[in-house]
Amino acid sequence: MGQGSGIGVLDKAVVVLRAAAATPCALGELCERTGLPRATAHRLAVGLETHRLLARDADGRWRPGPALGELAHGHGDPLLAAADEVLPELRDLTGESIQLYRRDGDARVCVAAAEPSSGLRDTVPVGVRVSMAAGSGAKVLAAWSRGPAAAFSEAVLEEVRRRGWAQSVAEREAGVASVSAPVRDADGTVVAAVSVSGPVDRIGRRPGARWADALLTAARRLEGRLAEVG
Repeated sequence: MGQGSGIGVLDKAVVVLRAAAATPCALGELCERTGLPRATAHRLAVGLETHRLLARDADGRWRPGPALGELAHGHGDPLLAAADEVLPELRDLTGESIQLYRRDGDARVCVAAAEPSSGLRDTVPVGVRVSMAAGSGAKVLAAWSRGPAAAFSEAVLEEVRRRGWAQSVAEREAGVASVSAPVRDADGTVVAAVSVSGPVDRIGRRPGARWADALLTAARRLEGRLAEVG
């Protein structure tokens, strides 16, 4: 369990959170990862779910819940407030999964998401840390931010900057394609990447040709909300 706080139930709850954050897991997997008895793991996971610190995916597996992102960035975050409005509209327009990422060192964190209610989806839970080594969101954040970007050549990043968006096919996950665009604050600094992602069979091998315009419009709307409070 690592270093404990001396508060047994708190330490066990944190172990459950970390286990579900690694990859979504059902109760049996949760017990294996944590070493907790089945009844204890279930009670803690359900309690964390009640407080929206955990949530369940379409297969009933626990994953990080929306409250983690809210706590990390605050309800007063204007970007997240704008995302609550813009991301669902982009989801309804495209019929695909929508994510908003912020960079955190050598990873990117999904801070907001909107998922279709049915069909095959590319679910990225809010609060999950994703590698900066692959994917259109990583390319966008690497192209306009300082930090390690060795996973992408300068030619790739320059092309992203020239286009104003990035796309990827089966980079982050087999069978998944995505397109991402930068979101800038009032000073013009890129603070996030907004993404459309879905199965390659549906979204195509050139997702930018299909959804880049809609994505850029959504990014401008997010920026407009930031400018209002900037």
